Amino acid sequence: MAEAATEPAALGIVQKPQRWDVPFWQEITGKRACKPMTEKVVADILEREPFSTIDPKRFPKSIPLSGILTNDARVRRLAKGEIVVRQGDYGYSAFFVLRGSVRVLLEKVDESLLGRRVPRRKSWWSAVSQLWNNPVTPELRQYRDDDSQSRKTGVAQNTEAIDSVSTVFLQDVPNVINTEQSLLLNEGDLFGEIAALTRTPRTATIVADSRCDLLEIRWQGLRDIRQRSPELKQHIDRLYRERSLSSHLVATPMFAHLDETDLKHVAEATEFQAYGNYGWNVSYKKVQDMEPAERLQYEPLVAQEGHYPNGVYLIRSGFARVSERYNHGERTVSYLGRGQVFGFEEIAYNGLYSKSVPFQKTLRGLGHVDVLFIPTTVIEKYVLPHLDPASIADMGDLDKPDQHRSEIAEREQISPSLMEFLVERRIINGTATMIIDMDRCTRCDDCVRACAATHQNNPRFIRHGPIHERFMIANACLHCQDPVCMIGCPTGAIHRTSAGGQVVINDQTCIGCATCANACPYDNIQVVPVRDGRGRVIRDLVKNRPIEKATKCDLCVDQLTGPACINACPHDAMIRADMRNLELLSDWFTR
Repeated sequence: MAEAATEPAALGIVQKPQRWDVPFWQEITGKRACKPMTEKVVADILEREPFSTIDPKRFPKSIPLSGILTNDARVRRLAKGEIVVRQGDYGYSAFFVLRGSVRVLLEKVDESLLGRRVPRRKSWWSAVSQLWNNPVTPELRQYRDDDSQSRKTGVAQNTEAIDSVSTVFLQDVPNVINTEQSLLLNEGDLFGEIAALTRTPRTATIVADSRCDLLEIRWQGLRDIRQRSPELKQHIDRLYRERSLSSHLVATPMFAHLDETDLKHVAEATEFQAYGNYGWNVSYKKVQDMEPAERLQYEPLVAQEGHYPNGVYLIRSGFARVSERYNHGERTVSYLGRGQVFGFEEIAYNGLYSKSVPFQKTLRGLGHVDVLFIPTTVIEKYVLPHLDPASIADMGDLDKPDQHRSEIAEREQISPSLMEFLVERRIINGTATMIIDMDRCTRCDDCVRACAATHQNNPRFIRHGPIHERFMIANACLHCQDPVCMIGCPTGAIHRTSAGGQVVINDQTCIGCATCANACPYDNIQVVPVRDGRGRVIRDLVKNRPIEKATKCDLCVDQLTGPACINACPHDAMIRADMRNLELLSDWFTR
């Protein structure tokens, strides 16, 4: 007994978590578990294109190509009709077809046929019993070592412990799939890379067209290979352009009436433009305390007020500021995100009324923004002839700027100063921003206590943050449209849930590197030391330093009633606001 007590694990000392402690293939359990990525399996993959063309000498010894395939990839075997990915789901992996074929469904499939998984939530009894069953020890974890020296976390937090893949088939496949409205991908083809690399929803549903083997690789591994393989980078970039353009144009209302031939002409004339820095969070932290005029120098100009409207700008990803001249400077009118359009109003007005008005506002990139630019001549040829004049009757007289009030002031009624505040601090990025009305808040802290009660007595937000007028933006995860916290995570521990797109952390695969916490522009992710059941801080076996894990608000994804903080507020003083819904937000601001 005395010897057992001196073992490091008995003293709360364990080996520090590493990137590849939990290989990707181990994250699927149960009947659909993947076979181990053995040396033989990896060697077979390395003999196939495009991996056979990649020079392994370009990879460092710490991250070899074989190591990426062993730990960041898994082989999945699917039967005919089995769904690979669903349109609208968030994905963090890409797929290579090893054997067989898959079919991309270009038409939207009835939701009832997709078998979309409903997130697992606590039962009514579990939700109630957590009020007295939560551990007293803060940030409790349980570690145990098995024969493979892998590490398992006994107390899950923030998300389901591991991936769970269920078999879902499209019912009556021959009748559901229209071969004329689908695309067949065969052995050697790559798909899913756009959603994986840009952290955006899947643009199409893809099903197995025959019995097939797919190599699924999580985006961290894909990113590492892409950085060291110019050939694969060029291939992925070409696919990104082709598939992104096609899906974006089809989903944009102004092109909905175009036939396949006209749409092809529009696509051929479309230019891909990018503005700003991909890791915009770094520059944001440097310039946020500057004067407004200084900050504008860091926002790349896309289109200038008063200039000729040379085309339409479609936002592919990221954000852009829409501003107008005001006194001797500029003021923010609104902002644009993914799927929104700038410049069409002026071109349509000029075409229908035979006038020549310039851009009425200025468009600047916020951080990083990908733009599809379509020249005016193309809009005039393919779009305007089919445009109903009544559809732009509410534009007003655009050649009289004084009479053309801003969209926000006119419809959303959000004050210019408040809009400026939301844009300057990039609060516009949030899909679940916690806003507190300080006039109603009595500082009772019921919201904090409710959060702690649903997270094992560990609150996941701080009732503190920047304040404008009477509104405070609390230090709680915004669940961003563009979550830059995910960019550098080496294990994929921080990711989106497929069901709702919430940004969550898998506690099992988090190694406590703090990359996500350092990247978060809003300081909403904390890295905390974890403890064992005896209340001792768990320490690293080698350096004797505390083992840490990242933690943040998970929007109570496993709770029956949703965010506990909102439900607990006795004065209706807070809201979880989706910044894409300005109309609802303005109603809350002006209630």
